Amino acid sequence: MAISAQDVKRLREKTGLGIMDCKQALLEADGDEEKAVDILRSKGMKLADAKGSRAATEGVIASYVHSNSRLGALVELACETDFVARNEDFVRLARDLCMQVVASNPVAVNPEDLPVEVVEREKAIYREQAQGKPDHIVERIVEGKLEAYYKDVCLLRQPFIKDESNKQSVEDVIKAAVAKLGENILVRRFCRFELGESAAEEAPEGS
Repeated sequence: MAISAQDVKRLREKTGLGIMDCKQALLEADGDEEKAVDILRSKGMKLADAKGSRAATEGVIASYVHSNSRLGALVELACETDFVARNEDFVRLARDLCMQVVASNPVAVNPEDLPVEVVEREKAIYREQAQGKPDHIVERIVEGKLEAYYKDVCLLRQPFIKDESNKQSVEDVIKAAVAKLGENILVRRFCRFELGESAAEEAPEGS
């Protein structure tokens, strides 16, 4: 199938990725732009994972206050260089994450950051709810409910609020940014404020 330069340009503008990568993805997707985006995202995630061990010592502390002035958040988003920290896409991502924290009220960055006793208490509740079923079924139920719990309380597992399709998690969005900007990006910590609360609780640092 012939792929036009305009098709490649449109996909490149949408994804921020290279010309050859976009053209190849369109060829693999038989010209279907949405499928091409999924192909690039998949390739980008692999790239993002490979960069995950690189030191992220630069970044920004972003803030957002909701229009009613009763809710706000701070997020520390880290990257590898000051050049990327000043990039418009990076700064926008940091602000979007602040909005995510305000809207979805996570309690930790990753599941690994949750206190062990909290996770064990949740498991105990799920086992009690599944009582009477075979052990192997109980464990599957517990794992499934635990994953749902993580999506509710862990920032990186939550559905990204600006994705209307509800298909992307916050982690997916960050990995796409890693692929686009070419650096390791991670959420160090966040803090959510609500008017009338005695103190704002800071989420533990992410890994």
